[in-house]
Amino acid sequence: MNIDALTMAVPRFRLPMVPQRNAELLTELQALGMRWEGESGLSRVGGAGPSDHKAVRLLGQTIMVPIFTHASHDSPFAARPLGPGTARLEVGGEPIAELSFPPEPAFYRLRTADGVPYWKIATLHAEDVLATTVLQSCIRYARAATACRFCAIGRSLAAGATIPRKTPKQLAEVARAAVDLSGVRHMVLTTGTPPTPDRGAALLTESCEAIASAAPLPMQVQCEPPEDFAWFRRLRDAGAGTLGMHLEAVTESVRREMLPGKAEISIERYFEAFDAAVEVFGVGQVTTYVLAGLGDPPQAIEAMAERLVRHGVYPFVVPFVPISGTPLEFYPPMPPDVLAPLLSRVADIVARGGLRSDRQRAGCGRCGACSTLRAREERVT
Repeated sequence: MNIDALTMAVPRFRLPMVPQRNAELLTELQALGMRWEGESGLSRVGGAGPSDHKAVRLLGQTIMVPIFTHASHDSPFAARPLGPGTARLEVGGEPIAELSFPPEPAFYRLRTADGVPYWKIATLHAEDVLATTVLQSCIRYARAATACRFCAIGRSLAAGATIPRKTPKQLAEVARAAVDLSGVRHMVLTTGTPPTPDRGAALLTESCEAIASAAPLPMQVQCEPPEDFAWFRRLRDAGAGTLGMHLEAVTESVRREMLPGKAEISIERYFEAFDAAVEVFGVGQVTTYVLAGLGDPPQAIEAMAERLVRHGVYPFVVPFVPISGTPLEFYPPMPPDVLAPLLSRVADIVARGGLRSDRQRAGCGRCGACSTLRAREERVT
């Protein structure tokens, strides 16, 4: 059955006319997840980005799709394996497309001189992005009263999938190998927040310096706003091309409920940091994550996107997907029929403001695998 016939056969799964239908299908997959129908499960190990997701190549794009979440167990989408690394996507028992999973990158087979597997230091995200969490601990996560309710920074460490802190030397070694062996084109470095006024910027600066000396790799760094904005210039001079400072939620009530520790840094303080960072990195090279589905009304997210774009900041709106083992693991995702028009409106705001993701030097916006925002930008004239 072809995809247009499926629109009539399964009323709840509505795909608009070409070319928008691809973006709508991918949005539904990211919101609802996908059941794996193989006898053997897919490994959770081997990809950066949202936990419980896997990179999937579908309809000419690589996106991150929830597979190991509670919501995905009840998803109308199912993936039935066809062979190594390939599967058939079905909905309502009807096939609609073939998909594939990017193969394990060659650099994963290597170890450092002291025996640490490279994939515990930095991992492949989507197809060509190297990602790492430099410090795998956070002052917010240490106490239930301050922890972000959706965060799982401690889970991968407890599972032995990473190490507590990656040294600059280790990161440089892995980055070089990822470029040479696996065709990595840019890198994302994030960090848990340490108990220091720089909020992780110092760790990121020394890491960027080491990586820049070893590999020609555009880099995005991500941290909370440091107390001293002079860190932005230090980060840029160390080799960072873009900066992410993530709001995650945009209304005060949701911030206090979902990220109580981070909410101590006001939105106004974030905008002071955004303005200072844009002066250093340039318009469109500073980004912020907004998680659609934490409780913010779509209108509030749109209004925040407008404000961010006016300040030269790219609002990377992604669907919130609850992670197993966190306080929000059973939290319902934003319905696709609400999420899709929201992303289209944000894409219009971004494109009209001239902050398109394909102009970013590095990072999540340039990759675009965690949201269909970038695909929607491409349709805005």
